[in-house]
Amino acid sequence: MILYLLYALVLFAQSGLTTQEATDSTSDLDLLIVTVATDETDGYKRFADSLKYFNLDVLVLGMNEEWTGGDVRVTVGGGMKVNLLKKALGKYKDNQNLVLFFTDSYDVVFAAGKDEILGKFKNFNSKLIFSAETTIWPDASLKSQYPEVNVGKRFLCSGGIIGYAPQFWAAINQWDLVDTDDDQLYYTKLYLNEGIRAELNMSLDHTSKLVQNINFARSELELVEQETTSRVKNVKYHTFPSVIHGNGPSKVHLNYFSNYMPDGWHSDTGCRKCEQDLLDLSSLEEDSYPLVQLSIFIEDTMPFFSEFLQRIEKLSYPKSRIALFIHNNEQTLERVVAQFLLRHRSKFNSVKVVAPHEQVSELEARQMAIERCVAVNCDYQFSVNADVQLTNPDTLNFLITKNKKVIAPLVRRPGKLWSNFWGALNIDGYYARSEDYLAIVDMERRGIWNIPFMNSVYLIKVEVLHQLIDEVGKPFSDGDLDPDMALCSHLRNEGVFIYLSNEYEFGHLVVPDLKVDSEVHPDLWQIKANAKDWEDKYIHPGFWNATLSETKVTQPCPDVYMFPLFTPAMADAIVELMEFHGKWSTGNNEDERLTGGYENVPTIDIHMNQVGYEKQWLHLLATYPLKVVQKVYPGYDSKAHSIMMFVVRYKPSEQPFLRPHHDSSTWTMNVALNTHGQDYEGGGCRFLRYNCSATQIPKGYALIHPGRLTHYHEGLQTTKGTRYIAVSFVDP
Repeated sequence: MILYLLYALVLFAQSGLTTQEATDSTSDLDLLIVTVATDETDGYKRFADSLKYFNLDVLVLGMNEEWTGGDVRVTVGGGMKVNLLKKALGKYKDNQNLVLFFTDSYDVVFAAGKDEILGKFKNFNSKLIFSAETTIWPDASLKSQYPEVNVGKRFLCSGGIIGYAPQFWAAINQWDLVDTDDDQLYYTKLYLNEGIRAELNMSLDHTSKLVQNINFARSELELVEQETTSRVKNVKYHTFPSVIHGNGPSKVHLNYFSNYMPDGWHSDTGCRKCEQDLLDLSSLEEDSYPLVQLSIFIEDTMPFFSEFLQRIEKLSYPKSRIALFIHNNEQTLERVVAQFLLRHRSKFNSVKVVAPHEQVSELEARQMAIERCVAVNCDYQFSVNADVQLTNPDTLNFLITKNKKVIAPLVRRPGKLWSNFWGALNIDGYYARSEDYLAIVDMERRGIWNIPFMNSVYLIKVEVLHQLIDEVGKPFSDGDLDPDMALCSHLRNEGVFIYLSNEYEFGHLVVPDLKVDSEVHPDLWQIKANAKDWEDKYIHPGFWNATLSETKVTQPCPDVYMFPLFTPAMADAIVELMEFHGKWSTGNNEDERLTGGYENVPTIDIHMNQVGYEKQWLHLLATYPLKVVQKVYPGYDSKAHSIMMFVVRYKPSEQPFLRPHHDSSTWTMNVALNTHGQDYEGGGCRFLRYNCSATQIPKGYALIHPGRLTHYHEGLQTTKGTRYIAVSFVDP
């Protein structure tokens, strides 16, 4: 108990209260929060949630009324707030035990409860207190009339006003003003009038004990945790403000803070709001699910595009409740789209395709998509770019259950920090790294995050589309901004929160930058740029098990090891690449491809460098089979270097076998590229010293063995069909 009291006293002291004030009773006072809000925006709901958390009473003025106070985002205005206060507060004007605390609502979050607020208020020994800020607005010519201050902020901000009801009432009734007059200028002139200031005992909250205005003060603020609550601390003045106000252009910073305070993410509990206000889909029949327009945007050639479409088809959301919209701006992918629709068109509620020959720009297509969504009476638009691989089939269902107006699933480039969101903006509205960006991207902190920018994949409620169309007309157009930046700019300006969820793994982004000239299997060249997708497509799932220390690798002959390496897709792709190239060697000893022009034991083959795949194959050797080599040949430090990497073709009518020989290698890898008993008969490798043969090697499996001295070997005769193998002489 003693430790708890000491801790409580420390908190009060840091909040701007003395030890004596911590024990002062405020039971004789009542507190009423007063605000003006004409719409239940996302910001208002956040404000209301923070009041509910601290059990604070609130009087809301102007709800559902037309706002006639001017556009305060860009110019002066707000007089309507003062006039609403005049109409509503008359009944409180004689209550000397009532403290009225007026704050804005759309850009305000409360961080403390009644006792702390009233304790701080009484400590001021003032009857009426205004929040303070660094800059003067809206009339800079009044600067010289402000009293000088030794510590803290000098100028009045009308976003937070606290005072006894009689003094509050007197302040708002000094002069008349029209709705479009500026409320901050009104209060400024009150404060600068020495007579009125003295009569009403007015002061400013210079060091942000009660209200922290974020604009021009961001560098003073940091997030801290106090037991189960997160708070904003002003490290310059060593105060813990009770109210955080995102005035002016600082609303993105407020959104960042509100991800944590007062009851957001916490290191002890994680995300505390992730399960709130969910939409339950589990009880719905399929035909009662919300109608979603799934809008796919293909703006350039894209690696692993077939896999992208496969994952779209695997989404678990009922296809009958998905209206499909596809904008394809890449002619080389038109055939793949057509094949996809041939197989799956009938599953969807409706399908609209905008083809390359229509020459519709991305901006036009995105506008077309939202207009179509509205026209077909959809409930949501789910926008997905072709560089997004949605590996979680429940992504769409999950996003809908979160019941947000706008929400994106976190996707990133594997192993990189590049993702589909920004945590902060710089002064020009472009990317800035938030303090928690790395923790969110790396999923060290999981939850739902209010962010300023998203792209690539996101879900939007149709009510937001209506709002954007009504207010701005073309949501994807805003000067020189690209469509995604324009959309997010309009959402922020309209007070619509953009959320990101990283509660689960949803998928990832592919790197679209690598251009490959190959007409056959261009994804083969993505081995470095998009390693994850490349592995998923081309590396046998059983390979990783073979690399484990406890796994015994199959040994068909002494010091000869066999393990799964390639998927059937990889084996087929290598064969098709070589046959498309078509320039097989003659099988003669003379070979101009080699230094010296002579091959002692020739095969009919094509070298990897002939098809432009030498660098990729070297990377493959060092990244995958080398792991097994180091395991089964302990003590040997392989460099995985090779100058002889090629695909051999065996046919009974061409070259059916290969005579006994050593390889010019320390170790050799031989991968079966087609299927014994189906594509060919016979074949295999015989090691003469051991009179042991490795035959019927499964497609995609690799055989590794020493190349010299002990493993003199021959290629057994292929008796039927065509046999393909990929051979690498490693560490020559």
